[in-house]
Amino acid sequence: MDLPPVGLGTMGIENEAVVRTAIDCGYRHFDTAQIYDNEAVVGAGIADADADRADLTVATKLWIDALGATAVRPSTEASLERLGLDAVDLLYVHRPRGDYDPETTLPAVEAVREAGLAEHVGLSNFEPDQLAVAREFLDGIDAHQVEFHPLFWRKSLLTDAQKHGYPLVAYAPLAGGRVFEDPTIADIADQHDTSPAAVSIAWVTSYDNVVTIPKASSRSHLEANLAAADLQLTDADIARIEAIDREEELFPE
Repeated sequence: MDLPPVGLGTMGIENEAVVRTAIDCGYRHFDTAQIYDNEAVVGAGIADADADRADLTVATKLWIDALGATAVRPSTEASLERLGLDAVDLLYVHRPRGDYDPETTLPAVEAVREAGLAEHVGLSNFEPDQLAVAREFLDGIDAHQVEFHPLFWRKSLLTDAQKHGYPLVAYAPLAGGRVFEDPTIADIADQHDTSPAAVSIAWVTSYDNVVTIPKASSRSHLEANLAAADLQLTDADIARIEAIDREEELFPE
C-alpha cells in the first residue's frame, strides 16, 4: 500500500469534527477499530468533509471476538454500516487472539477482500513467526500495524516489513506522551528548535516502509504532527534515539 507518512489514529476520538478538521489540514489516512467504538464518528466526519472519498484511506480492525470463520464477514459488514461505507480500504485482524485461527480466520478475511468489502488486508500486533504463518493463508499482507516509538520498537518487525515490502504502520509514536520526558529526545528537539513530538514522529518515519498514525484532536496538534514528517534528523540523531536504553510497551499482548 502507498500510505502517507502521517495519518490519524482515532482511538479515543468521539467528535466527528476532529475528523473533518484533520481532512481540512491534509490528512488522508484514518485508522479506527471495532474496539474503539467510534467507527460511526469517523464515518460521519468523512461524510461531512470536503474531500473525495477516493483520496482517503480508511482502515478498521476486526476485534478478537469477530475472528471466527463465520463471524468475519457479518462483523465486517457491521463495521461498514457504522462507517457508512461500501468498503474499507484496509481491514486488519486486530490481534492474533480470541477466536483467531490462521487456518480459518485468514481465508475468511481473504474472502471479504475478494467480495469487495475491503480493498486491502492487514494484520496488527503479530510476531514474526505469526506473520510467516499468515502468509501461507493470505494473498499478501498489505500492512502490519504495531506499537513503534523511541521508547519501544521491534527491529525484527521492521526487518520483516522491509523484506516483504509492506508498510509498517506505527501506532503510539509519542509513547502516550512519555517522549516528552526523555532527555535524549528533548536535547535533539532543542538542537532542531522543535518539539519532542516532532522529533519522535520524524524518527519513526525516517525508516523505509514505516508510516505513523498519531492521535490528535486540536488543529494545532494535527498540523504539527503532519508537518513533523518533514523534519530532517541527522544520522547521529537517529543513532542517539536508537540507543535509548529504555523500553516502555504501552499495549502489551
